[in-house]
Amino acid sequence: MDGLLDNPSYTLGSVTISGTVVTTYCLTAVLAGGAWLTRRNLKSHAGRWQAAMEGVVLALDGAIKDTVGAAHRQVLPFVGTLWIFLVLANLVGLIPGFHSPTRDLSATAALALLVFFSVHWFGLRTVGAKAYFLHYLKPNPVLLPFHIMGELSRTLALAIRLFGNMMSLEMTALLVLSVAGFLVPLPILMLHIIEALVQAYIFGTLALVYISSGIQNQNREDTKNE
Repeated sequence: MDGLLDNPSYTLGSVTISGTVVTTYCLTAVLAGGAWLTRRNLKSHAGRWQAAMEGVVLALDGAIKDTVGAAHRQVLPFVGTLWIFLVLANLVGLIPGFHSPTRDLSATAALALLVFFSVHWFGLRTVGAKAYFLHYLKPNPVLLPFHIMGELSRTLALAIRLFGNMMSLEMTALLVLSVAGFLVPLPILMLHIIEALVQAYIFGTLALVYISSGIQNQNREDTKNE
């Protein structure tokens, strides 16, 4: 079982590339290629594929709008892509010979860092540098160190939560299969799919909540103006 949980690596000349990097690049290529093909074949009368993609985009946009309000169009490309990538990354482990990149702490840490920087990017872009940085001094400047610690700790928790859940999911599946054999593959498969979708949803939702907190000043101003 230890061998199955090991992260495979590939050698290209003198360079060693981990399986996580290879799988991540493959998923990125699939997403980029799918988006390019979909955009290239857009029609006024949508076929089944285009209608399905439009449904996905509308569903994502609706979920994001409920959280961030008027800034949903700015946030949609990042959070929508993050959600879709996480679903594929969590499910790719079901394909023989592949491992979910999200069971690697380096991959989940990279995703958490993207969320960390996106929070500040959207906050600065939406409310401006002065208003954004001033909110760290409220309600009292003495709380500034605690705000900074909170930003760092939630980023760390975001990375470890996804990594721990995906790693434990694969370990549980391998443990059950090693004890019961392949007599119960379907329940284990369904468990993996459900848990993978749940973890992708949780990570994306937390990212959305953090981004919303970064632009909350703008939302308050919009509410006052209304």
